[in-house]
Amino acid sequence: MNGVERRVLIVDDEREIAELIEIYLRNEGFQTEVAFDGEQAIEAFDREAADLVILDIMMPKLDGLEVCRKIRKDHHVPILMVSAKTGDMDKIMGLMTGADDYITKPFNPLELIARVRSLLRRSYQYSKPAEGGASRESESKELRLGALRIDKLSHSANVDGRPLHLTSTEFGILHLLASQPGRVFSAEDIFQQVWKEKYFESNNTVMVHISKLRDKLEKELGEKLIVTVWGVGYKIEG
Repeated sequence: MNGVERRVLIVDDEREIAELIEIYLRNEGFQTEVAFDGEQAIEAFDREAADLVILDIMMPKLDGLEVCRKIRKDHHVPILMVSAKTGDMDKIMGLMTGADDYITKPFNPLELIARVRSLLRRSYQYSKPAEGGASRESESKELRLGALRIDKLSHSANVDGRPLHLTSTEFGILHLLASQPGRVFSAEDIFQQVWKEKYFESNNTVMVHISKLRDKLEKELGEKLIVTVWGVGYKIEG
């Protein structure tokens, strides 16, 4: 994955922060566009979809949560929320709205770059075609669980032909759990395999994404697919 080919939309009403983020990203080879409020962000994204959005929560006109909702209606682009608030509820609200990750101000620019690369890598990993005949054949095989079909090659899932609109993070979690039905994955297992990062005990990111994914699945399937094994983790029944 080449950073030069990736376009990042930076949305923050604090110009100094937005411009600082832009400098760091450009130095790393990313293409960037900056918006200073929610309405500008939607206009910029509609004009040219980004590969990733860095989105401040507290903004005039449209706040970051509303911008996230509007983007999520039709797009699965990775979204990194940024906020000066450090409370768990603010983080949970951002993730429940559809963000893939969350970082608080003030942040280390190197950490921001690392999170951007991680999100793009994960999105690329689940959307790239397989290489080579044998590996392509293996990757293209669907995972089937009753009416649910999961295809890693096309990065898609459907229930009786009805598409499930999943973010790259949600798809990654679903594919992981479905690849080994009956196995219980701890939150640490899921985070390290999907996010490819070190897991911290206080991290509730996995729980929030599981909740969103479970809601989408139950709405289409009419039954619970992902089971919580209390004190251990999550599984899909075999």
